[in-house]
Amino acid sequence: MSKLRPDQILMAAAVAAMMVVPLLSTSEESLNLVSLILIWGLFAVGFDLIFGMAGMLSFGHAAMFGAGGYALALLAPQFGFMPSLLVAALAGAALAFLLSIFALRVSGLFFSLLTLALAQLVYILASTKLRAFTGGLDGIPGVPRPALFGIDFYNNRNFFYFLIVVFVIGVVIMAVLRISPFGSALKAVQANDVRAEQIGYNVQRLRQCAFMISGAYAGISGALLSSLMFYVSPQMLHWSTSGDVLIMTLLGGKGTLLGPVLGVAVFEALKEELSQFTEHWYGILGIVFILCTIFLPKGIAGMFAVLGRIGKGASK
Repeated sequence: MSKLRPDQILMAAAVAAMMVVPLLSTSEESLNLVSLILIWGLFAVGFDLIFGMAGMLSFGHAAMFGAGGYALALLAPQFGFMPSLLVAALAGAALAFLLSIFALRVSGLFFSLLTLALAQLVYILASTKLRAFTGGLDGIPGVPRPALFGIDFYNNRNFFYFLIVVFVIGVVIMAVLRISPFGSALKAVQANDVRAEQIGYNVQRLRQCAFMISGAYAGISGALLSSLMFYVSPQMLHWSTSGDVLIMTLLGGKGTLLGPVLGVAVFEALKEELSQFTEHWYGILGIVFILCTIFLPKGIAGMFAVLGRIGKGASK
């Protein structure tokens, strides 16, 4: 295994520091903010598997995200939190499989538009036809939290510790996937799918597997968000959710493991601050994103790469 680069070490230190901040603070606001960052960060890490590694731009991940939230909300009261969390992951993967059957018949812009259309279909179904199960636009309140080892996870700080554990496990699994032969094959497909197929890779199968793994991450993240908020609604299935995770990933730097997490942190921190001053915070965020796209084309990860090279040069 290759040694960690300086920029990777810097990003890991930044993410670790972000998780430590709430432990040193008594503020419920900072605790809730970092909890959101961990959940959306896990979502973005999974999304980047297909976007940054496989080169597929999906606007349908909101469907898997919401499916995980609804799976937990519907099943946890009867079957417990942890089994339901596993089902949420399976629900995200299963829905990703169903969407991939149609979406992977096309590529490029057509793939993106088809995933968007299919996800919006799921949103409409959850809002109307399936409202007997989903609660329609009212959603489902009272989503439970874990009941493990006698720990009170309705205490926000204890639930924050639980989120850290899930986040770290998810990131470690993704790190292993990225350096595995499977990850190398995805990079080959992204670089040149025709040549990858010529040398023996089953390109469609690889893309489908990546889509399902990414869907499982989305399902878990959606379940955790619904548990954090004690509530799930069709808004989680809306196309804007897919747009948010795309912006977060680009802001942090696609194709990197922890870059998307830092993108989530910047997005959520700006959202938290700007929403206190104006109701038009989304427009300001859009301007920030445009400026970052112009001046930081490789995202925050690119900035860390520059800092890493400077630090490496100074140490010589």
